[in-house]
Amino acid sequence: MRTDAGGAVRSEARPVAGLSVVVLGGTGFLGRHLAEGFAARGARVHAVSRTGGPAALRLDLLAAPPERIARLLASTGADVVVNAAGRAWRADERQMAEGNAELVERLVTALAAHPGPPVRLVQLGSVHEYGAGAAGAATAEDHEPAPVTPYGRTKLQGTLAVQRAASGRGVDGVVLRLANVLGAGVPEGSLFGRVAAELGEAAHAVARGDEPAELRLPPLRAARDLVDAGDTVAAVLAAATAPAAAVSGRVINIGRGEAVPMRDLIHRMVALSGVDVPVVEDAEGPASRTDVASQCLDIGRAERLLGWRPRRPLDDSLRDLLAPVLQQGRPPLGVTPHASDMEEESP
Repeated sequence: MRTDAGGAVRSEARPVAGLSVVVLGGTGFLGRHLAEGFAARGARVHAVSRTGGPAALRLDLLAAPPERIARLLASTGADVVVNAAGRAWRADERQMAEGNAELVERLVTALAAHPGPPVRLVQLGSVHEYGAGAAGAATAEDHEPAPVTPYGRTKLQGTLAVQRAASGRGVDGVVLRLANVLGAGVPEGSLFGRVAAELGEAAHAVARGDEPAELRLPPLRAARDLVDAGDTVAAVLAAATAPAAAVSGRVINIGRGEAVPMRDLIHRMVALSGVDVPVVEDAEGPASRTDVASQCLDIGRAERLLGWRPRRPLDDSLRDLLAPVLQQGRPPLGVTPHASDMEEESP
């Protein structure tokens, strides 16, 4: 590992091809993208989910003790574990704690006891761990987290578990603290997934000759940092293969490095869909204790340690999000074919 005159780390990363990679939550939104990204680079991918299936190993991660997780790692010959499992939508704080904190504790216990060379753990954290973040500036990794939601609090517990295991138990773990991820398959429990689904229903109504329903949303007063799913895969690939001296025990922000107004984003989604749907924001009630006006990540560490920066334009991310719900055997309604839509882009 060496550092250039600008302070950027230039490390020799190990190749992805031939690595045995276990993706926990491998059939979920991000897990599917990650499994495909590693496989496309020649890794042997073992997707793990509660239900299993033709392309996934079955393991109830919410119930599996460390010994059962250790057996999974041994049976797959794991070199890398990516934890894309967790609870976010339609879960209470107890359920989030089980999926976002307790699972991580059991996972690092299994990794600490694993014989042989250390297995690299890439833990997917969240921008919501910061809460409001740095006022009027991009939030760097040394900012003291102050989460204001159950999701943010439980994700932070998972991050701290990885850091403790890295410093005191010899676990080779790195946390990627992700901005809000956009791409095909975003769950409908999120604002972006919900809007995409409703725009799909509106497009189908128009195709039938019906009047589409208006898009009723909560007040769109916030601004959020966002990152493309493909760019997220590239960041995970970089973190999985970087030298331990560069990343082990670290938290690394992954985002666009800018706060995007949600009102602008939603109206842009409507424009790209090509469906003329009125957007109606419900009248504002009392300010919520969990409201965070703006979130923006400082992504300088990702560039220095991983050589990573976001590459895909926001419109491309929105096209990917919209295409599955709009497409019916033809180009998406209202979405102009784009070069990155027509060919596979390597992570």
